Amino acid sequence: MANHKSAEKRIRQTAKRRARNMARRSRIRTSVRKFEDAMKAGDKAAAEAAFASAMPEMHRGVTKGVVHKKTAARKLSRLAKRLKALG
Repeated sequence: MANHKSAEKRIRQTAKRRARNMARRSRIRTSVRKFEDAMKAGDKAAAEAAFASAMPEMHRGVTKGVVHKKTAARKLSRLAKRLKALG
């Protein structure tokens, strides 16, 4: 356990940051899962709507440092490719 004021503060900050990052990552995963569900159902309109909501979530994750820029680009590219193949 921390013995210094600064170390105690660092523990509090780390816990807050971790919770925030986990929530952001969860939102990204949820949006991608909605896209996956729409793709399985074969519903192009729902898939397009889910992709349109997943894209800004992924970009926001990049901005906030939760996801690497190239990881987001790769995943979005693969989703877009699958969406295009559906149509």
